[in-house]
Parts: sequence; C-alpha cells; structure tokens
Amino acid sequence: MPHLLFLLLPLFVSAESSFITQEEYSTQLYHSPRGIGCHLCHGERGEGKIIAKYKHKNHLKDFKGSAINKLSYSEFYAALTQRHRGMPRYFLIEDEIKALYYYLEQKNKPKKKKKKHAKR
Repeated sequence: MPHLLFLLLPLFVSAESSFITQEEYSTQLYHSPRGIGCHLCHGERGEGKIIAKYKHKNHLKDFKGSAINKLSYSEFYAALTQRHRGMPRYFLIEDEIKALYYYLEQKNKPKKKKKKHAKR
C-alpha cells in the first residue's frame, strides 16, 4: 500500500499546482519575487521609475529603476542573471524569468478598441 501512494503522489502534486492561473502567478511574482517587488523600481508596467533623488557634489541626481518593458526575452534574461548596481539578486529560475516576462507582455499589450455601432 505505501508503494501505491508513492506512485500516485506525483498526480496529486501536479493536480494541485494548477490551481493558480499564469496571469495570477506572474502578477504575484512581479509584485514579490523574493520580498522586494519589481514594480517598486521598474513601475507597474515595467516603464521604469525614479526610486530616489539625492545630491552629489552639489548636483541633484535621480536614482532610477530602468525601463524593462521593451526588452527582448534574451535581453530580459541577461538583465536578471547578471549583477546590476542597485538591483537585488533574486536567483530566479528560468520558469520564473519566463513568468515575469509574460507579465510584462500582458501589461503592455495594445488595448483593443471597441467598435462603435452606427446609429440608425
């Protein structure tokens, strides 16, 4: 009997892993991949945003999170797997990187215009 349960365990695990949609998963990951959400520095749509303003040698400067919404997948992958000044390391697996890229693609899709019906 214990052997039968061991053989059926993968079926239960895979059945439970599909309770969340790709949209929900990618949104949750973008907002909290490892504690600090991407949206805090890169904006809700990956458009980039100012994180802080500071003064350096009497000059006002901005510390910005770069725009990531127009990167190709290979550029996006490289950006997440290499060190960048000011960006935390997340140690994401490839499936997580794909989910984040999917999130940005969905957020930046052109909106479909509704057709107006002609008045009679």
